[in-house]
Amino acid sequence: MKIGFIGGGNMAEAMIKGMTSHGMKDIIVSDPSEKRGKYLKDSFSIETTSSNAAVCNECGIIILAVKPQIMELVLNEIRGSITAEHTIVSVAAGIKLESIKEKLGTDRLIRVMPNTPALVGKGMSVMSLCECFADKDISIVREILMSIGEVITLPEKHMDAVTAVSGSGPGFMARYLEATISAGTALGLSQSDASVLAIQTMIGTAALLETGMTPVKLREMVTSPGGTTAAGLDSFNNNGLDDLVAGSLKAAFDRSKELGRK
Repeated sequence: MKIGFIGGGNMAEAMIKGMTSHGMKDIIVSDPSEKRGKYLKDSFSIETTSSNAAVCNECGIIILAVKPQIMELVLNEIRGSITAEHTIVSVAAGIKLESIKEKLGTDRLIRVMPNTPALVGKGMSVMSLCECFADKDISIVREILMSIGEVITLPEKHMDAVTAVSGSGPGFMARYLEATISAGTALGLSQSDASVLAIQTMIGTAALLETGMTPVKLREMVTSPGGTTAAGLDSFNNNGLDDLVAGSLKAAFDRSKELGRK
């Protein structure tokens, strides 16, 4: 089945990279930028076009990879080209399935929240969908998402929380690394040395957690009574780390809800 992308930005590129590396080659992408289209065509040996209607006419699965702010414009443009045979996949943050259904008049909709580590095949994607799909249809979309990392399915009511935790999460973790590197340089390390130490420590910690070790267990393993880690963790606790993290996630959660109402 031919797979089409409307929008050829970073997330579309990540998905296309994963798909083509897993042997999925029958892909077409529409993007208004001729330069962007040429880049995607040359990089991945796929078809490109400037016509969203052409994607709808040629493909059974259509992935809406556009910014939430222009989703309504795109839906209005393609609504006449969508049939009951199409499967529509949206990766736009905050846009609810009901909103897309109102515009396109189909139940065959899947909402996905991926995240930026998809660019290196380490993404986390969450799917929400109606019960109208046969297993074989869902499996194709799942295969696409597995080409860029891990995937789980959750009810749509959890999508704003998913957006906060995994969608925005890479930005939050990157900000923590910025602060760690800055603090390391304040303690006398060079910028490059502090960067290597902080980044490799995060990579190694993630690898340990991938073995099934829990964050609590890892923290306890590293922490000796009265030691350096304990002193640092005491500072976290005394300065309200839990409240700071909870507040950041709540802000992202609330913003996701706002986008869904617009």
